[in-house]
Amino acid sequence: MKMRFILTMEDLEVGEKRIDSLTVDWTEEVTQEQVLSMSREWITAQNFLSQRMVGLSKVGESTLTIEPVFASEE
Repeated sequence: MKMRFILTMEDLEVGEKRIDSLTVDWTEEVTQEQVLSMSREWITAQNFLSQRMVGLSKVGESTLTIEPVFASEE
């Protein structure tokens, strides 16, 4: 199934730079199991983002929205 992911982060530190706000929006073909796994990891892992993003050392607030993409939206 095709899903849309929207990651919003505020008060970031990347390397020596401070960034007020950043939004990353992408679509991806994933299985239901992959979505459940990502959701579970997002909720339980405190360093979910810094483990995946090179140079990211701090994130103040962040949200991850996952929603299905329907054929009529493509």
